[in-house]
Amino acid sequence: MKAFRFILVALLFTSCGTIVNYDYEKSTDFNRYKTYNYFDDMQTGLSQLDTKRLIRAIDAKLATMGLTRSDNPDFFIDIQSQDIQNRNNSNIGVGAGGTGGNVGGGVSVGIPLGGNQHTRELLIDFVDKKQNERLFWQAVSESTYRPNASPEKREEAFVRLVEKIFAGYPPK
Repeated sequence: MKAFRFILVALLFTSCGTIVNYDYEKSTDFNRYKTYNYFDDMQTGLSQLDTKRLIRAIDAKLATMGLTRSDNPDFFIDIQSQDIQNRNNSNIGVGAGGTGGNVGGGVSVGIPLGGNQHTRELLIDFVDKKQNERLFWQAVSESTYRPNASPEKREEAFVRLVEKIFAGYPPK
């Protein structure tokens, strides 16, 4: 029974993590990029309030990395996202059966675990407009979120997400 509890708790913690994948142009000299700004026509896929929360979190993180937001930037940032609602197919089966002589039987009941899980995929591109809008760094993250969370919880979630995303910038 203890082993079952341990496995269940481990599954819950590992399934709630954030996955981040990075890609970048190997020939890029990341040291030459000191200033940035956002594309004016970004279609983030987020609400206006969530877009502002995300941009504030990105600005704060990039400032700690020595980058400055500028009207004449070295590169531009593009943000896109989409919400994905995954149907949870996890369940536990409970069965009972018996046999006697030539008679056999069994009953099985599936008990669903949890409900539908909401996932947000977030794509962040760094683009050098001076070099024909050359994409030089990209992060794609997938994380769970609660669509009905309070504004404070959403802000905290974006700060944690941005920390994980920018752990891979600049590439080592």
